[in-house]
Amino acid sequence: MMSRSLQAIALAGAVTLLGACAGPGGLSSGIDAREIGSFHVGGRTATLSGLPEKEVRFTPTQPPTRLNPNGEFEVEQMYVQYVKLSDASRRAAYPLVMIHGGGLAGVTWETKPDGQPGWQMYFLRAGHDVYVGDAVERGRASWARYPEIFTSEPVFRTKKEAWELFRFGPRYEVSPPLREAWPDTQFPVASFDQFMKQGVPRWVTNDAPTQAAYNALIQKVCPCVLMPHSQGSTFAYAAARAYPHLVKAIVGIEPSGALDPDKTDLAPLKTVPMLFVWGDKIRETARWGGIVAPLKKMITALRAQGGVAEEYDLPMMGIKGNSHMIMMDRNSDQVAALVQQWLVSKGLAR
Repeated sequence: MMSRSLQAIALAGAVTLLGACAGPGGLSSGIDAREIGSFHVGGRTATLSGLPEKEVRFTPTQPPTRLNPNGEFEVEQMYVQYVKLSDASRRAAYPLVMIHGGGLAGVTWETKPDGQPGWQMYFLRAGHDVYVGDAVERGRASWARYPEIFTSEPVFRTKKEAWELFRFGPRYEVSPPLREAWPDTQFPVASFDQFMKQGVPRWVTNDAPTQAAYNALIQKVCPCVLMPHSQGSTFAYAAARAYPHLVKAIVGIEPSGALDPDKTDLAPLKTVPMLFVWGDKIRETARWGGIVAPLKKMITALRAQGGVAEEYDLPMMGIKGNSHMIMMDRNSDQVAALVQQWLVSKGLAR
């Protein structure tokens, strides 16, 4: 039987060999990670008082216990998982911080609903250290009591809203059942139910603590490149404006939150190059016109001030059928390669 020390040596050699094997597009087929871990960041201590006690049974076989809900709690923190590559494997100048959108969590960037590797793995293979967070109130960041701490009830996204808003197809009906997909959609619609298992509640009153948590994250792990999706751009652009010396670039994947140049000084962002990536069917979906308009206004203002604000309109580039969930689409590696090339062009990767 192999000794534990020999087993460790063999395992280390196997991981290194896996990381050295070339995959499609010149990427490593595996990763040579030196550290995988996680932490919570941000948040505060909240104290509750005056709430009634109640009797609970924590397991079916335990006797009842008097539960006192009053006392101190840690709230409004965010959860972050990271993978750091070995020095030999790292080819990016700065780590990549992936920021999820509304009603979602960091799993957005992990394994895709159809079981294929997601962008976390893609950009690790491309040589980036990667941080993936669950923002305040989402996933492993945890909830807090409402209305005592979170001041409103949670909001939940229906399957119909996701199908139509995320542009998987033009129509979704419950009865009689109908899921009409766009004929050229790149989203793996057979995995739609699996995707919807990722949905988590969101609160519409927590922007301030969420921004504070992202600001704390940037102060902790950056200099870095931010990659926000959808609602996550709300926090990414504001954080970059507050810490332009720490944010080296922003890659917005269908961002839905903008800074209003009529109310906000965008001058601090002149040194932060930005890329905006848009999928297909935006022009065919009325609601998206209202979402994109403030971002176009921000882009125009950034350019007028000498900032770098480039756009990849995928259908205009001949890449058809991408949904709002570009990182989960069947051609997501093709789009990721364009993003990687942009990062290389800005001297942020090689």
